[in-house]
Amino acid sequence: MAMLFPLLIFIVFFVFFIYIPQNKQRKQQKNFLESLKEGMDVVTSSGIIGKITKIEDKAVRLMVDEKTFIKVLKSSISSEFKA
Repeated sequence: MAMLFPLLIFIVFFVFFIYIPQNKQRKQQKNFLESLKEGMDVVTSSGIIGKITKIEDKAVRLMVDEKTFIKVLKSSISSEFKA
C-alpha cells in the first residue's frame, strides 16, 4: 500500500502538469491551422516569414518575396506574423 502512494502522486502530477497542458496546446494549434486565410502573414516552424497566397488540402503556398513562392505543409506553420 505504501508503494502505491508515490505512484499515484506521479500519475496525478503527469496528468495535470504534462498531459492536460499539451492537449490544450494541440487544440489551439489545430484551431489556428483551420482558421488560416489567404493574405495572412505567417511564420513557419523553420522561421520563414511569408504571406499565404493559396490554401490547398494539406499545403499552402507562401509568397516570401515579390516573385518568390514556396509550398509548405500546413502543419509546418507555427504562428501568425505580426510586425
